Amino acid sequence: MNSENPIWALISTFGLMSLFAVGGAAAAVPEMHRIAVDVHHWMTDKQFADAYAIAQLSPGPNVLIVTLIGYAVAGIPGALAATLAMCLPTALLAYYVSRLLSRPSQSRWPGLIQAALVPLSIGLMAASALILAQSTDRTVAALLLTAMVAVIASISRINPLWLLLAGGLLGFAGIV
Repeated sequence: MNSENPIWALISTFGLMSLFAVGGAAAAVPEMHRIAVDVHHWMTDKQFADAYAIAQLSPGPNVLIVTLIGYAVAGIPGALAATLAMCLPTALLAYYVSRLLSRPSQSRWPGLIQAALVPLSIGLMAASALILAQSTDRTVAALLLTAMVAVIASISRINPLWLLLAGGLLGFAGIV
């Protein structure tokens, strides 16, 4: 990667990452964190966690985290470059693969591949959650809150925004 030009660094980083982000941008969060925080030092742990929170709260696709990283690196041109680099290669790949899979065939491999991608996507999302928890949960209270919210979200039908609001209020009150 060309470290002198941040736009090319964003394009090469997210262009390559897009091809391995099975399950979408949310599944690539651990790698995005590693690259943005540990490798290039474009952001701190807290800045990354804040950008992720903003991306999750904002309407639209999960790929907004990429836009925010690009913006942090190189402003509006960086946001555009990172977003296009993350979306364009996979959009083209998805288009051509869908055309291939729509052809009549007796082969079982398309169904097998799709079935194999489900646990892979779940594992990548769990890794994303772990990376974010490690970045933000610096106290026992915060760790317990994260675990409690994860359990409540997985066993109930409560809207996650209510859980987010409760966490925000606890943070505002200084409890976490």
